[in-house]
Amino acid sequence: MEVFALVGPLYRRVQRRIELDATHGVSVGVRAVLDLLRENGPMTVPQMGRAQSISRQFVQRMVNDGMAAGLVEAVPNPAHARSSLIRLTGAGRAAIDTIVDREHAVLRQAAGDLTDTDLSTTVRVLGRMLELFADVDD
Repeated sequence: MEVFALVGPLYRRVQRRIELDATHGVSVGVRAVLDLLRENGPMTVPQMGRAQSISRQFVQRMVNDGMAAGLVEAVPNPAHARSSLIRLTGAGRAAIDTIVDREHAVLRQAAGDLTDTDLSTTVRVLGRMLELFADVDD
């Protein structure tokens, strides 16, 4: 329970920081879409929703915002004619690269005396906790 007590406030503070430091007017939701596409390549809206454990409708709104800003575009999906793939545009790639670089610079300050083992253990513990709740409906 101590982990949950820390993770919630941490998550909300990071979201607020991203919003305060937004580059190119990118919201937290659009940033999440851009990062997913940067990491995974083109994806459908339902795939992004499942990957983030959020509703397809919310992802669609974020994709629409990203499209309006010229950061993402829809392209035909050879696997499913009615569900387009969403991919980064050049501007979207530049925006998310800038955002991630800035975030990494801030997060390096938090590393302090933490070791690679500390970080690996943290990721393992949080991953296990996420698996524990995999049956919770998104």
